[in-house]
Amino acid sequence: MNAEIIAVGSELLLGQIANTNGQHLSKELAALGISIFRHTVIGDNTERLREAMAEAEKRADLVVLTGGLGPTEDDLTKDVAAEHTGRRLLEHSPSMQKLTAFFEERGMVLTEANKRQALYLEDSVVLKNHNGLACGSAFTQNDTHYMLLPGPPHEMKMMFEKEGKPYLLQNRQENKVIESKIFRFTEIGESTLEEKLKDIIGFQSNPTIAPLASEGEVIIRVTAGASTVEEADVLIAETEKQILERAGEYCYAVGEKPLIELTLDRLRQAGKTIAAAESLTGGWFAKKAIDIEGASDVFAGGAVTYSADAKQKLLGVKAETIASYGTVSRECAEEMALHVKEYMQADVGISFTGVAGPDALEGHPPGTVWIGLAVDGMVQAFPLQLKGSRKLIRHSAVFHGYRLLWKEKVISNDVF
Repeated sequence: MNAEIIAVGSELLLGQIANTNGQHLSKELAALGISIFRHTVIGDNTERLREAMAEAEKRADLVVLTGGLGPTEDDLTKDVAAEHTGRRLLEHSPSMQKLTAFFEERGMVLTEANKRQALYLEDSVVLKNHNGLACGSAFTQNDTHYMLLPGPPHEMKMMFEKEGKPYLLQNRQENKVIESKIFRFTEIGESTLEEKLKDIIGFQSNPTIAPLASEGEVIIRVTAGASTVEEADVLIAETEKQILERAGEYCYAVGEKPLIELTLDRLRQAGKTIAAAESLTGGWFAKKAIDIEGASDVFAGGAVTYSADAKQKLLGVKAETIASYGTVSRECAEEMALHVKEYMQADVGISFTGVAGPDALEGHPPGTVWIGLAVDGMVQAFPLQLKGSRKLIRHSAVFHGYRLLWKEKVISNDVF
């Protein structure tokens, strides 16, 4: 099965918002073994949307439209799809009941325009909106599958996960079962990894291999279709063996969980807590930890000590350390990690100090970073020389911090 994605909305063309829906759907469809042939962005224009649908259905087995399901005059997707396919727009009673209750609870008047959100295309499967009000539709027209999804990303993602994905799995022709396995690589770039695997990727059919560069890592998703789970697993295992033979040294984990979540899991299993002292990263390490559900079990707290004065007053970094070595130094990073660990009464202390740029600091160029680790009476700082924008350097430093916690096994007492 191959697919085209049509994103509808003038705000996308004007650059007011990014097309994150297209990115998300590409990743999710690839995981189902569905190849993405084209992305199209169309403004709120009836004729251009009609033309885009007519062209897409000539090429694709699946056409996914996102956006244009709301109550305003420029929400045209359902109307154009109905006209193009010769289907009537009908009222979906459960969606209308949800709309009515929503407006009544807030003491608002349910207008005719708002009622449009409860319309669906005749002879289609209604896709329930778990995070909003406008329902979606899925149907088949002349051997082409159509799927209409809302524009707001939090609505679209949930609708596709809960409603759209099951619909596609039920309507696949070639296989009854789709299985995927994710391999996570670090300390290797996407292009280098693809070069190692280019012949495997180039001759893929089943399983399919989808590389994806993410923050600080590269993900390879292997997806197989078969009649049974067991058959799909055998296909994946054969490809897995080839991948790991060529790039296994860079594969740090297998599965859905990213590095940060895996690191917090390891802390939790070890019954240990961590505290962070951050300078150039400005609290980003703490934020990434707290974003994970259950972080309170392992994250004791942190301190953002951006200035030299803050490092001394809040963390107890010695004035002579800063005077002799500066804030961008091994010595400062080690003291920051040690003191935040003691201050927060944590099992592990981690620190970040360095130069995010764009200007040099204390004679050090942008990208100079020290990460300190303190655990079990030992402390050490690790140097990095990162490249990129100020934002990229800060984010990369945080990821390197989590990677050090994982790689150096400080959580399992195999220290440094």
